[in-house]
Amino acid sequence: VQLQASGGGLVQAGGSLRLSCAAKGIHFGINTFAWYRQAPGKQRDLVARISSGGSANYSDSVKARFIISRDNAKRAMYLQMNSLKSEDTAVYYCYVHHRSRHFWGRGTQVTVSS
Repeated sequence: VQLQASGGGLVQAGGSLRLSCAAKGIHFGINTFAWYRQAPGKQRDLVARISSGGSANYSDSVKARFIISRDNAKRAMYLQMNSLKSEDTAVYYCYVHHRSRHFWGRGTQVTVSS
C-alpha cells in the first residue's frame, strides 16, 4: 500500500489550501481513510476521517473550516482547508488502516503565516 500526500505549502492566515492523497495497492473503495497532522513538538492528531460510504468526521478544531472528500474512481482523497489559522501549521499525513496494519503517507507541510 502506498499513500502519497500533496498540495501543502505556505499560505496566509484566512487563506485556503487543498490537499490530495493518492492511494495505490489497496482496494480504495472499501476503506476508511483519514487525515492526520503533526505540529512541531506535538503528537500526531486526527484531523478528519471519511468512510467508504462518504460519511465524514472532523476534529473540533477544524469543524466547519475543513472538508474531507474522496473520489473512488480516481483512488484519491482530499482535504479542503479554509479559513486557515496559524495553529493549523503542521505536517499533514494521509492514513488508512487496512488488514490490521497502519499505512501512512509521507506527509505534506502546511505553513500558515499570521
